[in-house]
Amino acid sequence: MGNCCRKNCSCLSCVLPCVFKEEKRSGSNSFNGIVIQNPVITTQLDGPQVPPRFVNQGEQQRNSYVALYSYEGRTPDELSFKAGDQMLIIDTTHASWWKAKLLRTRGKAEGYVPFNYVAPVSSIESMPWFFKDIKRSEAERLLVRPGNTTGSFLIRESESQKGEYSLSVFDGIAVKHYRLRKLDDGGFYITSKSKFVSMNELVEYYGKREEGLCCKLLKPCITTGIPLPPDLCYHTADHWEINRNSLKFLKKLGQGQFGEVWEGLWNNTIPVAIKTLKTGTMNPQDFLREAQFMKNLRHPKLIQLQAVCTLEEPVYIITELMRHGSLLSYLQNDNGTSIHIPNQVDMAAQVASGMAYLETQSFIHRDLAARNVLVGENGVYKVADFGLARVFKGEDVYEAKNDTKLPLKWTAPEAIRYNRFTIKSDVWAFGILIFEIVTYGKMPYPGLTGRQALDKLENGYRIPKPFNCPHDLYKIMLECWNAKPEERPTFETLQWKLEDYFETDPSSYLEANNFER
Repeated sequence: MGNCCRKNCSCLSCVLPCVFKEEKRSGSNSFNGIVIQNPVITTQLDGPQVPPRFVNQGEQQRNSYVALYSYEGRTPDELSFKAGDQMLIIDTTHASWWKAKLLRTRGKAEGYVPFNYVAPVSSIESMPWFFKDIKRSEAERLLVRPGNTTGSFLIRESESQKGEYSLSVFDGIAVKHYRLRKLDDGGFYITSKSKFVSMNELVEYYGKREEGLCCKLLKPCITTGIPLPPDLCYHTADHWEINRNSLKFLKKLGQGQFGEVWEGLWNNTIPVAIKTLKTGTMNPQDFLREAQFMKNLRHPKLIQLQAVCTLEEPVYIITELMRHGSLLSYLQNDNGTSIHIPNQVDMAAQVASGMAYLETQSFIHRDLAARNVLVGENGVYKVADFGLARVFKGEDVYEAKNDTKLPLKWTAPEAIRYNRFTIKSDVWAFGILIFEIVTYGKMPYPGLTGRQALDKLENGYRIPKPFNCPHDLYKIMLECWNAKPEERPTFETLQWKLEDYFETDPSSYLEANNFER
């Protein structure tokens, strides 16, 4: 969704699971500003590995890939390439960095490439119109953005029919959806009148004629930008304790419960966000144990942890950069000027998507709030700071320190009273986050301290419906604040409720020959 997840190759990455093992090593080495030191996470693969050399033409064809984007190698072991370059994948031992050989003579011929920058030659993953893992609501959001015009389209995996595909087309006013049906021999069709051997042939055909579609397929949907590589570089994938001298601080972006956040550069070239954790607030070893899990949580709606500096204080956490800062500041600065209910529902849906992934990983955030959601380009919102509350010293981080920022006001009553944090306490906090979104960043329970709010909550009080908040959205908030944690909705349920929030005309998706329900 949203942040170019369409380019994740399904042919190798989805079938080769990785197992992360902690490896003890003595001493330390440095490479290009990278300190190789404990802890080290070594990525291994189950099952057979791709052999380093090819022995026949058929094997070479199976391992022929094309670059989806241009990439400039960041270390001597990495390969630089241009979008459209073809290469052979010769080793997939590492889950996210594959060894490749360029099928051209200029420059370096072999090196490691980020797996999400390549796709098999002639596969649908390599096509500019294929957006793999997005839902119908996300397709609509993308296609109506500026730059897309009548005839802009994309093909995605169907939500309702696993293994099937759907075509989404912008007709200049609205987005229409069509189911691509499969033939027994592997071909495709929209209506039985016209059948095609391949999806490429189908796209080419409807690029010349409408024949039952709302309009011709004129150009692929504009993407939301180039995806991030899976790590700072190939070496930091497994050795992610870096030298703090390799970081350059440029501009302070904000300050929160855990410390300051800065925009910076790694090795004077790569833009990053640097979070400096308050000195003395956590045990570095406790943090490293938690960070091992955080490093391997990958989802388009979660901020990606890229590296750490823990050998001295303050501890630094290096993540991807989100230039628009926290959602809280973003909402407060807008205050209703350009952000309206459709945008607000979309914000909540994207956060729910990231939290639904954490839910599947049995991972608890513990401090979900607008201040811990970051804003990127093109309306992308990502959950940050997941897991940090667990490693801060003492339980008093949830006590009332002042009346301007009270984590108590976001924390479920059972978590405060009994220190019982679960994914359901995160759901409670998500309801407060929706309140923040619809009120443009106002403090919940105005006029009350955190303890006063807790006392009222345990007597059945709930935040009244905010002004201009739709009833259905407020109903979702109340479901999140159910006194019984087990009766609160899952994040998966919250995600689909928010993504389908504006689905009011089922007749637009008739189960005819060519429409997707």
